[in-house]
Amino acid sequence: MSIRHGLLALLQSGPMYGYQLRTEFESRTGGTWPLNVGQVYTTLARLERDHLVESVGADADADGQQHYRLTDAGSGEVRTWFQTPVDRRAPPRDELAIKLALALTTPGVVVADVVRRQRTATVRTLQDYTRLKTQADEAGDLAWLLVLDSLVFQAEAEVRWLDHCEARLVRFQPGAPRRTTGSGSRPSSSRPRRADDAEQGSRR
Repeated sequence: MSIRHGLLALLQSGPMYGYQLRTEFESRTGGTWPLNVGQVYTTLARLERDHLVESVGADADADGQQHYRLTDAGSGEVRTWFQTPVDRRAPPRDELAIKLALALTTPGVVVADVVRRQRTATVRTLQDYTRLKTQADEAGDLAWLLVLDSLVFQAEAEVRWLDHCEARLVRFQPGAPRRTTGSGSRPSSSRPRRADDAEQGSRR
């Protein structure tokens, strides 16, 4: 999640101060990704350093809080962000996938139990999301409903993936030969780039 671009997008509505930006961000996303106010001010300092926002002084009505507004460069950055698709070739680290991968080779861990416990937790979360959807106002909470839909689809996909993992574990036989490519290893071009891989590549 890009906090940097999220704050820039919020500032399109007009100058705001840090605590106000945090409140607006959490309100518009339904509080799904809470922000630390210190994180907001750190990000604002970097945006000001990069000439994407500028300070416009304190407001007496806001307890002397420093306000920030977009520069022309900042407005251009927001437009580019909205026009550029999210790069799914650089997926963030998935804690659950990493946990299952490591569980396979960690002594004393019953992977099937890990899968079952996770499925129970994910189904419970899915039910919570569905309940929230029924309580939302279709007209007034459109942004929150879009976020909820995304969370519901992700939870549903995770349940299906866990079912697939369980079926694969049943078929898995330790010591059975694994399929490989001609050279005996996976071609590097088929491996999705992690977010940190992409970051390092951009610095070269």
